Amino acid sequence: MHAVSLASPAPHWLSAEQLLPAAASAVHDWLFNEDSLTRRLTELSAGGFSVTPLREGWLTLRDDECAALDVPPGSPGWVREVYLLGNGQPWVFARSVAAKQALQGSGLDLQQLGSRSLGELLFSDQAFTRGRLQACRYPGAWLPAEVVQENLWARRSCFRRGALAVLVAEVFLPDFWPAASR
Repeated sequence: MHAVSLASPAPHWLSAEQLLPAAASAVHDWLFNEDSLTRRLTELSAGGFSVTPLREGWLTLRDDECAALDVPPGSPGWVREVYLLGNGQPWVFARSVAAKQALQGSGLDLQQLGSRSLGELLFSDQAFTRGRLQACRYPGAWLPAEVVQENLWARRSCFRRGALAVLVAEVFLPDFWPAASR
């Protein structure tokens, strides 16, 4: 487990057009490709994809998350943190959040996901629409202790279904890039 400092300076989440200088083309493709990351990682790992849950529960959302979800700062929400693994290696750290008020009564039970991919669920439900992808260099203080590193590439997008919004952030870990460049 790890402690997330709510006081960590928020990164500047940028659209593909705002990201200057632009990331290398291979990096840019992984940051802004709108296909399911779960499906892409499954293909890249030749079926060796898995999810390892790290923590989940009701927590106070970070200010950048509250802003993206259009809820007041300090709002409570469901937080799910997992590793997305390729052939047993953590390739991506993912943090998904939803405001408590919107999640309750939505019919979506994130507590039941276990080691299943949230992305698989979101992409299979046609009622969800995906917002614009944004990227940043992720603060090391927001990562699990065993993978802390500054300035890793991350992306996020918000999936909406009616009043429910689920914000999904995905941080590409160092072990991912050698596999992606093969």
